Amino acid sequence: MTTLADEAAALLNIRLTAGQEAAFDVYARELSVWNARINLTAITDQEGVRVRHFLDSLTVASVVPVTAGARFIDVGTGAGFPGLPLKIAFPDIHMTLLEATNKKLNFLRHVCEAVGVTNGVAFLHARAEDAGQMPDQRASYDAVLARAVARLPVLLEYLLPLAKVGGRCIAMKGKTAQEEAEASTRALKALGGRLVGVETVQLPGVDEAHYLVVVEKVTPTAAAYPRKPGIPTKSPL
Repeated sequence: MTTLADEAAALLNIRLTAGQEAAFDVYARELSVWNARINLTAITDQEGVRVRHFLDSLTVASVVPVTAGARFIDVGTGAGFPGLPLKIAFPDIHMTLLEATNKKLNFLRHVCEAVGVTNGVAFLHARAEDAGQMPDQRASYDAVLARAVARLPVLLEYLLPLAKVGGRCIAMKGKTAQEEAEASTRALKALGGRLVGVETVQLPGVDEAHYLVVVEKVTPTAAAYPRKPGIPTKSPL
């Protein structure tokens, strides 16, 4: 049987220890248990969780440095993807898991305890628009991540205010990635970002390609952004 360690090594050159593999097993088990009580994921089969959640999350490491002490934030983390798999695989990074639904944060706190990830992880109960205006969060991160949160012109208003100048924002996208990137020219200019590229990811056993939209923060984001909750969605840049 193919393991996550096999696939991570083959696809991404990431070497997982036996302890890390065990942590992912616990994560998968707790995800299944909690998903019966609160809606965390539609993907529940063992292979789907391994490939479409865990391995997919780890692909972020192919486009952003995961050096010791680097500060990451996962915006709208939900069941922890991509932030928690990255934290398990790279324990020396600092990971903030940002989520507006407290039930999901309770799940994440439980999982982190269960897998022994207790250092260098923070839980932030907030809307992304509010987090971007918090002095201790704004312009604080080397990497700002999001998966399946919003279309890119909206999403960039959530992500770029949190990134340091020189930091990167990574948006995990499906087949509309290139079109969304092309529609984001105005948002990038307004928020201080530059499109680095759209990287294709082909996961084993998955027909459709996944994409990583990579944006660099090149200038500080104007104080007006992010706007108040709800406004970016109603009136995208």
